[in-house]
Amino acid sequence: MDKPSKLSLLSDLIALARVSDGVKDIEHSFLVVVANQMGISETDLKLLYDVPQKPVPIQPEANRILHFHRLVLMMNVDRDTDALELVKVKNFGLRMGLSQEAVTTVLKVMDDYPNKVVPPDVLIKIFKTQHN
Repeated sequence: MDKPSKLSLLSDLIALARVSDGVKDIEHSFLVVVANQMGISETDLKLLYDVPQKPVPIQPEANRILHFHRLVLMMNVDRDTDALELVKVKNFGLRMGLSQEAVTTVLKVMDDYPNKVVPPDVLIKIFKTQHN
């Protein structure tokens, strides 16, 4: 994945973190971890707070599902999920072209898991089920 795409994905995560009372320390720490995984410096990450990147189409679908999973993790990292965050995450999923049924299912079943962390294998199974 190229750098503009990575910066766009991080911008999405920052936008989600800002939905409820600004970016909390735990959310920023999560962003740093994700940025490091993507090979993005903390300096570049900090710039995104002031200058967000425009959305870039994500290909293939596996990358869109991974990004959706990161959004769900970001929403739940502070253990305080509100209705605005749920709407924002759902809209991100739909904007990426993910199945509405799969997105809705993931957001419903997350409450069944500790800290609302849907295991990756469960997430993938939900999206695969929607393809059949």
